[in-house]
Parts: sequence; structure tokens; C-alpha cells
Amino acid sequence: MTHDPRIDDYIAKAAPFAQPILTHVRALAHQALPGAQETIKWGMPHFMVGSKNVIGLAAFKAHASVVIHHEERGEGMGSLGKLVSLADLPADEELIARFQAGHAGVGMPKPRRAPKPELPVPPAFAAALEAAPEAKRVFTDFAPSHRREYVEWVAEAKREETRDNRIAQAIEWLGEGKKRYWKYEDC
Repeated sequence: MTHDPRIDDYIAKAAPFAQPILTHVRALAHQALPGAQETIKWGMPHFMVGSKNVIGLAAFKAHASVVIHHEERGEGMGSLGKLVSLADLPADEELIARFQAGHAGVGMPKPRRAPKPELPVPPAFAAALEAAPEAKRVFTDFAPSHRREYVEWVAEAKREETRDNRIAQAIEWLGEGKKRYWKYEDC
């Protein structure tokens, strides 16, 4: 693993209490992940294996953080909580093992989640779709996720007037072949 000079700069600009923490964790990352690449992502030092983030470091005014990307967050941003001294870090062996555990899963395909079940179409929406064959055809041809977006939008209306307005809007958009969030597709 080569040292990225941007990380040297990041550590040099960090608060004095954070510098030894960042330097120590960086050395452990080199030891645990000899093939990892150092880089800056989201303005913070990161260690990557392949194209996957494994470890991230951050320094703030009052604490430093270590993000082990496969672990749950602790207090604050990182997996290890808010660090103010080297004494706040786990033992080196434990930290190396945690870094390597994250690396072990890198490159493995993620298990596929079961698809969400179809939501029942609210009766008023179903009636409106029956009255508009083109809108019904588009709705039926959409992927389940796109149908769900419309159904949730209509069903979450609290007032009948709001529900009726949403149904009218949905029928118009569906008649034009538009997905629920069509406005954001070209952003």
C-alpha cells in the first residue's frame, strides 16, 4: 500500500489530539490490509480494497472517528465512537481483526432480498384505473416498485379530498406513461 500525500496533509491539519489517533489507525490499516488503496472520499481518508470502502477516518474539533464500513455505527460518526486519545482505541489485535473482517466480505455478492409483496390498490384508485384503460395499461406494465410508489402515495393521503386529488393526478401521469417520480429522472 502506498501513502497518499493528501492523507499526510489531512493528518497534519487535524487537531493535535487527533493526529496520533489517525496516524496509528492508518498504520494498523496498512498492516491489516496490505493490498488496500488509500484515497480521499467525502473529504476524509479512506482505505479501499478493489472499489469497496473498508475503513474511513475523520477528525473533528473535539473528537476523531474511525468508520469500519461493514460495522454498525457507534456514538457519533464512526464504528468506534468519539475518540479523543489513543487510549480510546481497542487493542491493536482487535482492531486489525475488525479491519480484516470487513475486508473478508469485499467482493462477495450481496444476498438478494426477497421482493416486497404487492400492495393492494385502494378501491377508489382501482375504480379510476378501470375508467382509464391507457392509464391502467401503463400502471399494469410498470415494475412492481413503480406501482408501489403510486399505491403508497394514494394510500398515505389522510383526507379524502387529498386522496381524490392524488388519484386524479396519478391517472393523468399514468395516461402520459409517467412514473410517480418522473420529474426527477433527468436530474
